[in-house]
Formats: sequence, C-alpha cells, structure tokens
Amino acid sequence: MKNSAWLFPGQASQKVGMGLDLFEGTEIGLKYFNQANEIMGYDIQDIIFNGPEETLRKTEYTQPAIYIVSVIIGQILLDKGFKPTVVAGHSLGEYSALTIAGSFDFGLGLNLVKIRSKSMAKAGASQKGSMAAIVGLDDKIVTEICNGYTDDGIVVAANFNSPGQIVISGNNNAVEWAMKKSKELGAKMCIKLNVSGAFHSPLMLAARKELNDILNTTQMQNANFPIYTNVQAKPVSNKKDIKNFLIQQLEKPVLWSNLITAIKSSGIQSFLEVGPGNVLKGLNKRIDRKLITYNFGTLKELEILNV
Repeated sequence: MKNSAWLFPGQASQKVGMGLDLFEGTEIGLKYFNQANEIMGYDIQDIIFNGPEETLRKTEYTQPAIYIVSVIIGQILLDKGFKPTVVAGHSLGEYSALTIAGSFDFGLGLNLVKIRSKSMAKAGASQKGSMAAIVGLDDKIVTEICNGYTDDGIVVAANFNSPGQIVISGNNNAVEWAMKKSKELGAKMCIKLNVSGAFHSPLMLAARKELNDILNTTQMQNANFPIYTNVQAKPVSNKKDIKNFLIQQLEKPVLWSNLITAIKSSGIQSFLEVGPGNVLKGLNKRIDRKLITYNFGTLKELEILNV
C-alpha cells in the first residue's frame, strides 16, 4: 500500500461497541482510551462501548468517540511500518488526520475535538437548524436552489460528498423549503439528517469564534504528510495554513468530491479509510468506481496486515 492516501471519517460513522476490540487487544488502544477518560472528564469508554446509541449520536460524544477510535487505528498502522503519502479527513476527520500527520499529539487533538464538539452542540442549540441529503441533482442546481431562498433564515450547500449527493444546511424552515424545491426539480431523494445543528453553515459562527480563540493559542507543528483540506481540496503542510482552514471549516462546505479527485490526479494509487465504518469507501465508489479503497476499522481488519 505504498503511494496511498489515508482518509479519516467524520460524524455518521459511529457505532456502539466500536473500538472495544482495540481497547482489549492492543496496548495503544488501552493507553489512549484510558487517557481519553481523563481528558473528557467522564466515562467516554462506557458511552462508546455500551451506548445507548441515542447518547453516542449526540455531537458532543460522537466527535470524540470517532476521533479516539480513528487515531488508535492510524497509530497501529504507523507502528506496523505503514505511512501515508497524503492524508485527509471528512469534517471532524481532519483532526484525526492531523494527529497521524504529527501536527499535534493524541491528547492535544482530543482536547481540541472536545472543545469543537461542545461549541458546535451549543451553537446548534442556540441557532436552531438542520441538515438534509439531496440525492440525484447536479451540484450546481442544488447550489442555485439554496441561493434562491429569500425568506427568513439561510440554507447553503454544506457537503459535496460525491456527484449527485449533496448535504444542505441551514435554518429548519429554509432546509424544508430547499428539500421541497429539490423534489420539484427531480431529486431522487431528500433525506433529513439526524444531527443537532446546521453544521458547515454560517449558523456555526459562535462555534467558529470559540474554536478560533483556542486554536490561536495552540502550539501546532507542520504536518509530516500533506493534508488535503475540506475547505480548499488542496494539500497543505504549514501549521499556519492548517490552523486557518480548521477555523474556516466550521462555516464552509466540505469539498469532499473535489478533494478525492484532486488526490487521484496527484498520482495516488490507493486509499485507506482509517477509522470506524466504511462511509468514505462508499463515497469513493460514487466519486470514481476505479478507485481502490481499503478500510481498517477493527482489530481483525488490522491483523490481516501481518507486518
């Protein structure tokens, strides 16, 4: 798996029980899970391993949970002697990617995710909003629909996940209007997402300000491997650029489809989804069926790599 891109998942990849095999079967899993409980100030292990699912789905728990499991898996791969050529992460996944790239260690990364997840949950509670997946319409059409909304509130294209699969985000009434308009214009499906706020939209302004204050006082290193950012879909390694894009990311769209296409165009031959689930592997199939994507989310999958 030389010349590979490591991809780290974001929200929606969580599952009750994920990481228990890593906790019980690896030294790094035991170490990081125990460290996580200290950093979070509560038993995050119990929530991840035992649920209930309704609790794990809450933003303030989902984000740290996925980060913990993803970084453990990424570290195991590094310890086995594998290295990425480039890295990328879907939304929250950028923090996992940057930890594996050496911009900050596990503890600092989890502290940042803790602040990010809490501030996003708080912003979602104060600025009521929602998100919805629009399937079967051209990116440009969905963007034009959002731009055409003129009543109270806002709606924007938030996640360009793959051609014909876009997530919109904004005030509840605006999202409902855009879903209705999308159906009228031929969308195959319009699905409301089970999230606690309008992520990657201007309604995350308060969260962005809070995260900005923390990131501007955080000591960060240049990335050991270039990271393709959600905001630009281009590679960066400089710590100042990384901070800037992490701050912008909360309000700006995730350009995932463009990001994957750009990585492929750079000559990367294989992709690894590093973390729970296989959401990103599925998106890669929709972006380009020729892409070779492996996913490593369990100890069993890691043990295939007997290095």
